[in-house]
Amino acid sequence: MDFNSLIQLKRQQFEELERDIADPALFSNRQRASEIMREHASIKQLLAKWDELQAARKQLDENRELAMSSDIEIAAMANDEIPELEKRVSDLQREVQIALLPPDENEERDAIVEIRAGTGGSEAAIFAADLYRMYHRYAEAAGLKTEDLESSPSELGGFKEAIFRVSGESVFRNLRYESGVHRVQRVPATEAQGRIHTSTATVAVLPEAEDVDVELKPEDLRIEVSRAGGPGGQGVNTTDSAVQVMHIPTGMIVRCQEGRSQIKNKERALSILRARLLERKQHEEAEKYSAQRRGQIGTGGREEKIRTYNFPQNRVTDHRVGLTLYNLDRVMDGDLNELISALQVADVAERLEQSAIQGTTGLTSAGMK
Repeated sequence: MDFNSLIQLKRQQFEELERDIADPALFSNRQRASEIMREHASIKQLLAKWDELQAARKQLDENRELAMSSDIEIAAMANDEIPELEKRVSDLQREVQIALLPPDENEERDAIVEIRAGTGGSEAAIFAADLYRMYHRYAEAAGLKTEDLESSPSELGGFKEAIFRVSGESVFRNLRYESGVHRVQRVPATEAQGRIHTSTATVAVLPEAEDVDVELKPEDLRIEVSRAGGPGGQGVNTTDSAVQVMHIPTGMIVRCQEGRSQIKNKERALSILRARLLERKQHEEAEKYSAQRRGQIGTGGREEKIRTYNFPQNRVTDHRVGLTLYNLDRVMDGDLNELISALQVADVAERLEQSAIQGTTGLTSAGMK
């Protein structure tokens, strides 16, 4: 597959972006500057990957030539390296192919994760708390930062709702596939007969919105403060620190009482509101296209059952890609890498197919904006 013409166009585009970045006037427009910097970084990575591919191809050609040498020892050594080099060239070609796909503007964003207990009563709330712990463990292992924004504990343990922010490198790119209904099958601690119960919790992963993404006009907001409450009278604030924000045009309401600072709670509430409004805006845009892709990785809708966690069998199954693993204990301890990787591979395969990127025409349209 010949990428040369596309790469040449990308090099020209990269030079133009370098000139834009060198212009101090660019940074007077935050949104444009952010877009330019993001595009610059993306093309820089693509060109570096292309240089790696070219070097690997050259080495492979040299080894094939040496494999025909009259020196038996040199020919054998060169021939032994050929399979590994062929695999490297193939992998790099695919990585370049993927990099030429139209970028998703949300991929590099931080994320706001919302977990809510579903069907199953107290067991659903306990499962919601298990998922909360799972994602925090994942973030910790990946070197990501988490910040709790709001939670509503259940009277019998667990969470009715828990909302937190995850920040770091490529957060939304990796966590986006977690949106949907998670189902658990296990014997609850309160079950005297040892029967397996099925409960659910809903996860929503939202790209964190910036001020430039969603404009919150003061006249569109109704902000109320009140005294925070807590279960059993513990942790109850004696000041009016709880904040409720209503977005009047949509009727959307966010309440935060996690912290003891009214200002901090207001910031958190506005952050959650922006993320929800951005998700709503993007969802409405996507709905305009009836032929929008709806493949095996799913739509990311909150109503879609995406995964089952079966504790008696130590099994976790992701229904979107048909992947079953028997390491549920490790998954619940935050080891989500195999699941995330399988979902990313399926997503990319679908995007490649739908962009018709295997052909020259498809590559041209996918590689250029």
